[in-house]
Amino acid sequence: MATFYDVPADALIEALAERLADRIEAPEWARVAKSGMNRELAPEQDDFWERRTASVLRKIAIDGPVGVNSLRTEYGGAAVGSNRYGASPTTHADASGKIIRTMLQQLEAEGLIDEVGSEGRGITSDGHRLLNETAQAVLDSLVEERPELERYA
Repeated sequence: MATFYDVPADALIEALAERLADRIEAPEWARVAKSGMNRELAPEQDDFWERRTASVLRKIAIDGPVGVNSLRTEYGGAAVGSNRYGASPTTHADASGKIIRTMLQQLEAEGLIDEVGSEGRGITSDGHRLLNETAQAVLDSLVEERPELERYA
């Protein structure tokens, strides 16, 4: 059986987003909210909420127990240029905490993650099972496309 470590991250996140689409729902404010202060506009992807939630679930499984601040740092980016005209180096801007916190609350309500004391949130056995089942499905679809990968399945 394949684990989520055995498949490419982008393929796993895409498949996991499809599975999470019927379990979670983006809040109404999410279509107009920026994903961080370093962004000018809200995300343009139709399935941004599902993809980011799938990515957060995978990140929690890998780095396990993590808090909102570490996820904000992970999903942040370079700050939008200032009026210094290249005279100072770029700085880091964290991602939106409200978006990540809401995603974590939705994953927790589904029983995929759980609070681990004061350390943050960690993945549950149901979350692990969902990730591994999705990884196996992704690996099976990759083997159908490229039969030479069958030895990894």
